[in-house]
Amino acid sequence: MRLKARRSPDQLPEINLVPMMDVLMTVLTFFILVSMTLTGTQTPNVQLPKAKTGAVATVPADPLLVGLDKSKQVLLSEKPIDRAALTQAVAEYFAKRPDGMVVLKADRSLPFRSIEEVLELLKDVGGDRVGLSFEQG
Repeated sequence: MRLKARRSPDQLPEINLVPMMDVLMTVLTFFILVSMTLTGTQTPNVQLPKAKTGAVATVPADPLLVGLDKSKQVLLSEKPIDRAALTQAVAEYFAKRPDGMVVLKADRSLPFRSIEEVLELLKDVGGDRVGLSFEQG
């Protein structure tokens, strides 16, 4: 049996940083993965259409998200809303944020005419600050 050699009083203790670095890298990886999954805002019961080509538009921080589900129900903050109340909510949003943007997330199974009606409604209130969301693919 081998005994540990005693160190001399003038010798400094060693610190092994490898286990600490492993723990820090694991925690960092965890936070990166969590932050990547939380960045996309989901609208329930809406499957976005896929676009084959096109550029990714820059969306300002905190856009107003409007959804249109399979049953042609308009959603604001994941809650059903009628079109008159939507017009008022969009007008209030633009009054608070003049540089804001409204993003419409419509289900891919809807005919474009249904989507166009909501886009026209939003355009009448917001002008050119209205966008339609697509999935890339």
